[in-house]
Amino acid sequence: MATLTVRIPDDKHLRLKQLAETRGISLNKLIEELSTVALAEFDTHNRFKLMAARGSVSRGLELLDKLDTLT
Repeated sequence: MATLTVRIPDDKHLRLKQLAETRGISLNKLIEELSTVALAEFDTHNRFKLMAARGSVSRGLELLDKLDTLT
């Protein structure tokens, strides 16, 4: 397991520490959870971009038109 040193403003450190306390977890665990969320968002964004690059514009427009008929 790696160790990471991060410099953040004191007020942000205090707020993160308070957030961790309200969740009943350590500050280390909170940062681990937040980084997991950030990585999941990053992976989802990249996966979407890859799918969009492989997709067909005309097929995408057809699907959007189909959605318009459902509402």
